[in-house]
Order: sequence, then structure tokens, then C-alpha cells
Amino acid sequence: MELSPNTIKPAHGAKQNKMKRGGRGNASGKGTTAGRGGKGQTARSGGAHRTQMRGMRHLILKIPKVRGTGGVKIEKQVVTLRDLNRVAIEGREVTPKFLESRGVVGHPERGIKIVASGEVTKKISVKGCLASKKAVELIEKAGGKVTY
Repeated sequence: MELSPNTIKPAHGAKQNKMKRGGRGNASGKGTTAGRGGKGQTARSGGAHRTQMRGMRHLILKIPKVRGTGGVKIEKQVVTLRDLNRVAIEGREVTPKFLESRGVVGHPERGIKIVASGEVTKKISVKGCLASKKAVELIEKAGGKVTY
């Protein structure tokens, strides 16, 4: 496309449509209701009231009642065998505190579960962590042990 006077256009967004002035007669396109819809409070000037802060009681009453006593279930943090192999030191016991200090888990008090994703090449001793059957099998196959 070559540049010529008939191909020059303003930049995108540089030109805007002119705003129609409301309440200047029906010929203007914004007459009669002036873009305010029908009758009533919101059609009047100063009539559109926004929602205001309610008292605490109204907020509490708005929340529906919940049946039953389903407690909050805290999910255990998952650690893979790949992670264990990366951070574990041979001869040192792997505990929840050790995993926290190495940055593998954030909250050891929530519980930790070791899952069999990846492989273990080090002789690892794990204590205080849950583990899947397959993970225990692979750790013991590598010469390590798991105690709860």
C-alpha cells in the first residue's frame, strides 16, 4: 500500500464520535426522556441513589444459614519423589521441618504426603510424613526406609 492523500487516516482512537446533547428536542435524537428511560425517581436529576453501607445486622441476616457441621478439611501438602531426590541429603533424616527448611513445603503442620512421581536414587530415610504404597515401595527399593 503506497502513501497518498486518499489513503492517509488518523491513528486508531484519535477521532471520537460527538456526544449527543440530551434534552434539546426530538430532532436532536435525544429528546423527550433525554436518554433517562421512563418515569420515576431515577429519571429525575439527583434521583439515582447508589447502594449504601448497611449495618452489621443486615449483612449477617443476608448470609444464608448452612445446615450440618461439615468442618473445614485441610488438604495435606504433596511432595513427589522427584522433589525428595532433589533436596534430600544421604544419611540425614527427612522430616517435615527439614522439608520446610529446604523450601519444598510451606506449612508442615498441615501434614505432608509423599507420592510416587519420579524416582529415587539416594538412600533416604523419611520420618513423620505419610506416603503412598508405591512411594514407600520405591524408597525401600533404593535402600531407604519410611517411618510414621
